[in-house]
Amino acid sequence: MTLLFIFFQGGGAGSFLTLILPWVLIFGVFYVLIILPQRRRQRELQETISNLKAGDKIVTTGGIIGVVQSVRETSLIMRTADKSMLEVARSAVAGLQQEEEKK
Repeated sequence: MTLLFIFFQGGGAGSFLTLILPWVLIFGVFYVLIILPQRRRQRELQETISNLKAGDKIVTTGGIIGVVQSVRETSLIMRTADKSMLEVARSAVAGLQQEEEKK
Protein backbone atom coordinates (compact mmCIF):
# COMPACT_ATOMS: atom_id res chain seq x y z
CA MET A 1 0.00 0.00 0.00
CA THR A 2 2.79 2.42 0.85
CA LEU A 3 4.52 1.57 -2.45
CA LEU A 4 1.45 2.69 -4.41
CA PHE A 5 1.26 5.83 -2.31
CA ILE A 6 4.88 6.65 -3.17
CA PHE A 7 4.30 6.13 -6.90
CA PHE A 8 1.18 8.23 -7.16
CA GLN A 9 1.83 10.94 -4.63
CA GLY A 10 2.26 14.43 -5.93
CA GLY A 11 5.70 15.82 -5.36
CA GLY A 12 7.76 18.80 -6.31
CA ALA A 13 9.35 17.00 -9.28
CA GLY A 14 6.13 15.27 -10.38
CA SER A 15 4.68 11.90 -9.66
CA PHE A 16 5.91 8.64 -11.13
CA LEU A 17 2.77 8.38 -13.29
CA THR A 18 3.39 11.83 -14.74
CA LEU A 19 6.96 10.90 -15.60
CA ILE A 20 6.21 7.51 -17.17
CA LEU A 21 2.98 8.36 -19.04
CA PRO A 22 4.65 10.15 -22.03
CA TRP A 23 6.98 7.16 -22.56
CA VAL A 24 4.05 4.74 -22.50
CA LEU A 25 2.17 6.89 -25.03
CA ILE A 26 5.22 7.12 -27.33
CA PHE A 27 5.68 3.34 -27.23
CA GLY A 28 1.98 2.83 -27.93
CA VAL A 29 2.06 5.10 -30.98
CA PHE A 30 5.18 3.40 -32.37
CA TYR A 31 3.62 -0.02 -31.78
CA VAL A 32 0.46 0.89 -33.67
CA LEU A 33 2.16 2.76 -36.54
CA ILE A 34 5.27 0.60 -37.09
CA ILE A 35 5.20 -2.81 -35.42
CA LEU A 36 1.63 -3.92 -36.25
CA PRO A 37 1.81 -3.14 -40.00
CA GLN A 38 5.22 -4.84 -40.25
CA ARG A 39 3.85 -7.99 -38.58
CA ARG A 40 0.89 -7.99 -40.97
CA ARG A 41 3.20 -7.70 -44.03
CA GLN A 42 5.43 -10.49 -42.70
CA ARG A 43 2.43 -12.76 -42.14
CA GLU A 44 1.14 -12.08 -45.68
CA LEU A 45 4.58 -12.82 -47.16
CA GLN A 46 4.82 -16.11 -45.24
CA GLU A 47 1.36 -17.07 -46.50
CA THR A 48 2.35 -16.20 -50.08
CA ILE A 49 5.55 -18.25 -49.84
CA SER A 50 3.71 -21.26 -48.43
CA ASN A 51 1.14 -21.09 -51.28
CA LEU A 52 3.68 -20.91 -54.15
CA LYS A 53 3.13 -23.33 -57.00
CA ALA A 54 4.72 -24.08 -60.36
CA GLY A 55 4.13 -21.27 -62.85
CA ASP A 56 4.13 -18.39 -60.34
CA LYS A 57 6.34 -15.44 -61.30
CA ILE A 58 8.43 -14.39 -58.27
CA VAL A 59 11.07 -11.87 -57.24
CA THR A 60 13.88 -12.79 -54.83
CA THR A 61 15.41 -10.50 -52.23
CA GLY A 62 18.44 -10.20 -54.53
CA GLY A 63 16.22 -8.84 -57.31
CA ILE A 64 16.17 -11.96 -59.50
CA ILE A 65 12.91 -12.42 -61.37
CA GLY A 66 11.88 -15.87 -62.50
CA VAL A 67 9.16 -18.46 -62.86
CA VAL A 68 8.79 -21.28 -60.34
CA GLN A 69 9.36 -24.67 -61.97
CA SER A 70 9.05 -26.89 -58.92
CA VAL A 71 8.51 -26.48 -55.21
CA ARG A 72 10.53 -28.37 -52.63
CA GLU A 73 10.26 -28.45 -48.85
CA THR A 74 12.83 -25.71 -48.13
CA SER A 75 13.69 -24.41 -51.60
CA LEU A 76 12.32 -23.63 -55.05
CA ILE A 77 13.62 -24.37 -58.53
CA MET A 78 13.06 -21.33 -60.71
CA ARG A 79 13.73 -20.57 -64.36
CA THR A 80 15.26 -17.13 -64.89
CA ALA A 81 16.07 -17.24 -68.61
CA ASP A 82 15.55 -19.68 -71.47
CA LYS A 83 17.73 -22.45 -70.02
CA SER A 84 18.89 -20.97 -66.74
CA MET A 85 17.62 -22.81 -63.67
CA LEU A 86 18.30 -21.65 -60.10
CA GLU A 87 17.58 -23.24 -56.77
CA VAL A 88 16.70 -20.62 -54.18
CA ALA A 89 15.67 -20.90 -50.56
CA ARG A 90 12.07 -20.11 -49.71
CA SER A 91 13.33 -17.39 -47.37
CA ALA A 92 14.89 -15.58 -50.36
CA VAL A 93 11.49 -14.93 -51.97
CA ALA A 94 10.50 -11.28 -51.64
CA GLY A 95 7.09 -11.68 -53.26
CA LEU A 96 5.16 -12.29 -56.43
CA GLN A 97 6.00 -10.34 -59.58
CA GLN A 98 3.21 -7.87 -60.27
CA GLU A 99 1.86 -7.83 -63.81
CA GLU A 100 2.36 -4.53 -65.61
CA GLU A 101 -0.80 -2.68 -66.46
CA LYS A 102 -1.74 -2.98 -70.11
CA LYS A 103 -2.35 0.34 -71.82
